[in-house]
Amino acid sequence: MERVTGIGGLFFRASDPDALAAWYEKHLGVTPAPSSDGDSVWRQDAGQTVFAPFPESTDYWNTAKAWMINFRVENLDRMVGQLSDAGVAVNIEESDYGRFARLHDPEGNPIELWEPQP
Repeated sequence: MERVTGIGGLFFRASDPDALAAWYEKHLGVTPAPSSDGDSVWRQDAGQTVFAPFPESTDYWNTAKAWMINFRVENLDRMVGQLSDAGVAVNIEESDYGRFARLHDPEGNPIELWEPQP
């Protein structure tokens, strides 16, 4: 059976797409989508990716938002320090799956940063 090999993009609505793309680049290092043929595309490192539909009633993230993105990070403490220094509010959680940090982008979209267990 043929299967997909990974996530090729995440597309969502924003009230100010240019400003939001700039925020993701500045704070998380995710470069914006290319605007011409010569522009490069953000590349993620190979690693674990969880694909998990949640029940509509979940309280794992803000019920006003239909989605949440989870980014893998190598060093959660450094990333949280960088975000905190920039004035971004972050909450850290520990679990059996690794360490997590929760935050929101300027439009209130939930983001989870994940440092997997080694």
